[in-house]
Amino acid sequence: ASHVVVSLVKNYPNYLIINLDKLDYCASLKNLETVSEKENYKFIQGDICEPDFIKQLFETEKIDIVLHFAAQTHVDLSFWHALEFTYVNVYGTNVLVAAAHEANVEKFVYVSTDEVYGGSTDEEFDESSPKRPTNPYASSKAAAECFVQSYWERYQFPVVITRSSNVYGPHQYPEKVIPKFISLLQQNRKCCIHGSGLQRRNFLYAADVVEAFLTVLKEGKPGEIYNIGTNFEMSIAQLAKELIHLIKKTSSESEMEHWMDYVKDRPTNDLRYPMNSEKMHNLGWRPKVPWKEGIKKTIEWYKENFHNWKNSEKALEPFPVTEPFAQLSGP
Repeated sequence: ASHVVVSLVKNYPNYLIINLDKLDYCASLKNLETVSEKENYKFIQGDICEPDFIKQLFETEKIDIVLHFAAQTHVDLSFWHALEFTYVNVYGTNVLVAAAHEANVEKFVYVSTDEVYGGSTDEEFDESSPKRPTNPYASSKAAAECFVQSYWERYQFPVVITRSSNVYGPHQYPEKVIPKFISLLQQNRKCCIHGSGLQRRNFLYAADVVEAFLTVLKEGKPGEIYNIGTNFEMSIAQLAKELIHLIKKTSSESEMEHWMDYVKDRPTNDLRYPMNSEKMHNLGWRPKVPWKEGIKKTIEWYKENFHNWKNSEKALEPFPVTEPFAQLSGP
């Protein structure tokens, strides 16, 4: 989301870009330093789960377009904090879409995930494929989609839903697999691989995803769903080897194995999420950044910026370490 905010501020000087964020454990305002002083940028700290605050925000700021990225997103964590994920991702989305509808905004883009489809070894998912989520994170995103979609069905409120592959690149809190492996290796620690490491993921560079959202803002049709995917796919074990090769400068199989530590798998771990993105291609978007270029930029960035989060060391544990969700406020 920070990449999208930066791009909007720089490319649309006549628009006021409001960045609303509650600054949870995985947020860093350093990601927005390049635009923080710009006249068309405004940061507001706040929580989408607070209806009165959100209602007032829409009344005072006269918002035209909403891009809704806010969510709890770490799959591993969702198994231990399913209630928090449901609260933030489902209830928070409900609060936001209701307020946006009441404020009569022109477009509401809900950022979802390929994980709502569930795993598949061969079937390629298109936007009409059924939702079969297999973890609490994906289930909460699928449920939130239903709430958003209902505003289109009932009120013809102009919502658009996107489902994207795994995004990687600078700015990402290092609990996610690519920055986690990079940071571990840069600290001379082993990559912790869940289960067999044969699970495959499609990786999409952040700059390409920004272009996809800008395309959806301009060309996306109300009531539609768009897959933002890439054909570039890699197993987690292969990803580890690739990063070991680039960071540790070795091609020796035995030396690579030395930097890999296989740990217990999480409760469910889908093998693949193959997606068909023809619909986005028809809007004129395709991913452009090759893996070799994207991963090189990402490795360089983490060399300098790993400590942009005060709790970044916590993110490198094999399994999530966070404070328990204390209590639920609201109804």
